[in-house]
Amino acid sequence: MPVSFPFKNIYATLPSQCFEPVQPTPVSEPELIKFNESLANTLNIEITDATESELAAIFSGNAVPDNAMPLAMAYSGHQFGNLNPQLGDGRAILLGDLYDTSSQLRDVQLKGAGRTPFSRGGDGRSPLGPALREYILCEAMYALGIPTTRALALVRSGETVIRQQREPGAVFTRVAASHIRVGTFQYFALRRDHDALRALADHVINRHYPEVKKTSEESGKKYLNLFKKITENQAKLIAKWMNLGFIHGVMNTDNMTVSGETIDYGPCAFIDSFNRKKVFSSIDQQGRYAYINQPAIGQWNLTRLAEAMLPLFMMDTESAHSSSDGVEAAAQKQTAEKQAIEDATQVLNDYAHIHQRAWETGMAAKLGFSEVQEEDRQRFESLTDLLDETRVDFTLFFRRLNTCAASEGDLSQVLDLLNAPEARSSASLLQRLKEWIQDWQGALAERESLSSAQQRMNQSNPAIIPRNHQVQRAISAAESGDYEVFEKLLSAVTRPYEDNPEHQEFEQPPEPAEQVLRTFCGT
Repeated sequence: MPVSFPFKNIYATLPSQCFEPVQPTPVSEPELIKFNESLANTLNIEITDATESELAAIFSGNAVPDNAMPLAMAYSGHQFGNLNPQLGDGRAILLGDLYDTSSQLRDVQLKGAGRTPFSRGGDGRSPLGPALREYILCEAMYALGIPTTRALALVRSGETVIRQQREPGAVFTRVAASHIRVGTFQYFALRRDHDALRALADHVINRHYPEVKKTSEESGKKYLNLFKKITENQAKLIAKWMNLGFIHGVMNTDNMTVSGETIDYGPCAFIDSFNRKKVFSSIDQQGRYAYINQPAIGQWNLTRLAEAMLPLFMMDTESAHSSSDGVEAAAQKQTAEKQAIEDATQVLNDYAHIHQRAWETGMAAKLGFSEVQEEDRQRFESLTDLLDETRVDFTLFFRRLNTCAASEGDLSQVLDLLNAPEARSSASLLQRLKEWIQDWQGALAERESLSSAQQRMNQSNPAIIPRNHQVQRAISAAESGDYEVFEKLLSAVTRPYEDNPEHQEFEQPPEPAEQVLRTFCGT
């Protein structure tokens, strides 16, 4: 085979109830749209004069690599707060896992590769639009410095899928540190399969948090320490989303990884005109996953993880106080459960502080500060209030703020944002914004050198994000067989902090007629 994957298939060594073996279903006319060769190189994937048709065959699932062990992962999940005890990979197939050039284990997974035992009557396929959206979004997030899954390949299937209407089909290949989710733990907890639960937790420690082994030698609470690490990573991840105006769209527990990576780019989007309560998902009628709710939903999801891991926390405690006497053992179990709940509750309480510190650190950098000082907290909140009231473009506001970082800086480029179609402007708002900028300029002049502050701002505030209307334009063109718009947009969003005259069109917010108010998951 012209493409060689050094698969290790370590996940396939877990208990058999963790997955179901399954083969991809071939498609009729695979056509390669995009192959991420640089990512392939970091994954130690060897390519020997492979033609586009050969790559298309591999990344559509028509040709399975020799040493792959394709499988569909089992998991449960709370979907919009409602528990579904069995979900699993209904349209995704894990080809295998392998070590990258940094000796980190990575999953390679096909999405849209056909039915699996978890498809629940679905067709196991993906429309081209959502697959192309995920390719753009995850590569943009990677360039923005946000932990995320990656895009390895995109193939048009040559077949039609039916959703709200007939749409061209595609198969998307993504790479992740792992695809293990909060819902994966829930799956085994619901079945009281504590052996599989423990095997999964040990796998996560070995794979993502090997440092937990050392800290656990001292505390004796291995699984609680694992939960702490997952909680910390999730809190910091969501802070990064908030700092850049990203809305995930569907933060169900089956869409949240324990590795702390962003996954499942369905009805996600970046905010244009700022609105704390902004929702893009077509199915989020109540605003559960609105921008401002994301930190709290993260904590809610982690609470569900703590519930699933409770038997493991009790194992930590019971192993330290084992007894052969029946009555005493029962009392110790009750004590262990109480202690486990108290320990997990403390970790969950710490989540809010970790998230807030991470968000504040990000806001400080966006405003040019090298550290967060006490008076900054009110400054951050006042600015967020102003952005919400004025509805100015979130990305452009922070990028343009650099032009008036000096005390005598010109405010015109920032204030011009108040004239945008979606913005709200009044004499009062204008005055309050000017006063805020003047206060910020004064603080910046006292605490930072101008050049360092501006450099920090340019590295924290992107010029380009994958704006919804531009993504939709790329999708519409691709559905007609034109991939040039997609290629240009991808080139721009993977260089988000550069001021490139060739990419200026991608910096612009949508005109009223171009706005995309609802996005769809594509399942």
